[in-house]
Order: sequence, then structure tokens, then C-alpha cells
Amino acid sequence: MSSTVNKIGVLTSGGDAPGMNAAIRAVVRQSIYKGKKVMGIRRGYAGLLEEEMYEMDSHDVSDIIQKGGTILQTARCLEFKEHEVNERAAKICAKHGIDGLVVIGGDGSFRGATELAKNGLNTIGVPGTIDLDIACTEYTIGFDTAVNTAIQAIDKIRDTSTSHERCSIVEVMGRGAGYIALWCGIANGAEDVLLPERYDYDEQKLVDHIIEGRKKGKQHHIIINAEGIGHSTSLAKRIEAATGIETRATILGYMQRGGSPTAKDRVYASTMGARAVDLLCEGKTNRVVGYRHGQIVDFDIIEALGMEKRIDPYFVETSLSLNSR
Repeated sequence: MSSTVNKIGVLTSGGDAPGMNAAIRAVVRQSIYKGKKVMGIRRGYAGLLEEEMYEMDSHDVSDIIQKGGTILQTARCLEFKEHEVNERAAKICAKHGIDGLVVIGGDGSFRGATELAKNGLNTIGVPGTIDLDIACTEYTIGFDTAVNTAIQAIDKIRDTSTSHERCSIVEVMGRGAGYIALWCGIANGAEDVLLPERYDYDEQKLVDHIIEGRKKGKQHHIIINAEGIGHSTSLAKRIEAATGIETRATILGYMQRGGSPTAKDRVYASTMGARAVDLLCEGKTNRVVGYRHGQIVDFDIIEALGMEKRIDPYFVETSLSLNSR
């Protein structure tokens, strides 16, 4: 593995997230600033295997920092788990002169980057996922925008829920992590928040809470439900049958992945993308960029993947205490 990097590849992998374009822009412009060539790889690891790549310049990333999604597009690539496929991908990079690769994505994408590093390619990971579920970092690209998108939608749902004196279940994204649900629960003042990490599936407790609120004169009841729990529509039917209160489910879905990124997502994605290039230019590899205690930091990817991330119990207790009355 060479410590000198001359041509840097960049790809986005897994689910898209607002701010990925800001990170791509930073990788391209920081690479050029450092005197390196840069190659954009389309459709993540799947596109790498198909050699869908092109040399990028500053003009290619003009006017993208404010756009959602990813101009490089993204895709899942299950075959990338196979050793032979990783070897082939590394050889493709060598064929095109790519000796450094920035991977913008989540845990699965970082595992792919680790395998490429084993095959001699300098790799750096940048955390891009709206779920905020990467343990080594307090921030992941797209989370802030996704939460703000969900908050605005829930505010609107509350308006109509109050008008009709309904109970509303709003399902937000987060298959294995409840960070979006928890933040929305606090920010929207939801009466109940169902988190994959904490939910005990005691529906009677929900029913009792709704009835108690109605007795106190509450005109609505908002339940934030994480995608990892799901089944919001059937849950709404059961709650309506048990309480006699009209109950509706709204699944926000992929709208949370789109939209113009917030200032926070633009700034942090840009600085993380630039840092990834700096690390490659310093001869470092198999690292992941993160944000901790107000600083941009980096970790060994293996170490980062071995870390465990847990929901802050104080956030959960705060959500309960502020929204119960």
C-alpha cells in the first residue's frame, strides 16, 4: 500500500442523505487544492464494479451544495461482501489509477472500505446516514435535515389532529435506531415516543395514556413511532377500537431523505469531506471521519465498527417528563 496518493476516488453508498452533495463537493475541491486528481464513481460499490467513473473538476460540483440526494447516485451491493469481489474492485481502482478512496455512507459501506484497504487501497470513510447510528461520531450527514423535515410534517399533522380531536401516529425513519423519533418526540412535544431500543410493546399503557389525556381535556394525542417498530396502520386501528377515539397513521417515509440540507449538514459534511482528503494526503488509510466534542476527529474503521451506540437515557427521560401531563 502506497502512502502517496495521487488520484482520489469518491463514492456514495447505501441510503442517500441530505448533505452528501456537500461532502462530494468538498472531496473534489480539497483534492484539487492539494494537487490531486479526483474520480467520481457512480452508484456506489455497484458502479465501481461496473467501472462507472469519470474524472471530476471544480465545475462538476458547482451549484450542488444546496441540493439533496447525491449527484453520484447510490445503490446497495450485497455481492461486495464476497472476498473475490473486493479483490476485483481493488484491481479496478488500480486499473484507473485510483490509489485513494473516500466512501460516504454507513456501517455497511465502511465494512466494504475495510476490505478494499486489505487489498491495498487507501480508504477513508465519511459517515452519511440520516439514522445517526454510527457509534464513533455524534453527527452523521443528513440527520439534521431529516429531523427538521419530520418536525415540520408533524407540526402540520398536529394542527389537523387537534381540529378533529384525533390521536395521530406518525412513523419516522430509523430501522434499528430511534434517534429521529426521539428528537422529534422532544421537538414536537409528542405525548408518546416508541423507540426500537426501549419499546416494551405494552399497548395497554398507550391506551391508558390516551384516555387519561382525553379526560384532562386534551384535544389530540401524538405518538411518534420509529420505523424499526413499524405497523403504524394496524396499531392505529387497535388504538381506535380500544379508546373509541378516531386514530390515524401517517408514514413519512422517504420524504425524510430528500430536500435541501440544513446549514449544519452543509457545514459538517463539507468539513468532513475535506478532512477525508487531508487524511489520504497524510498517508493514512482505513480511517473514518467523525465529530466529537465540537471537533472533527478520525478513528480506525475496525475500532469504529466495534463501538456500541446507545440512546442517551436522559434524553428519553426528558421526553417523558416534558410531555406527560
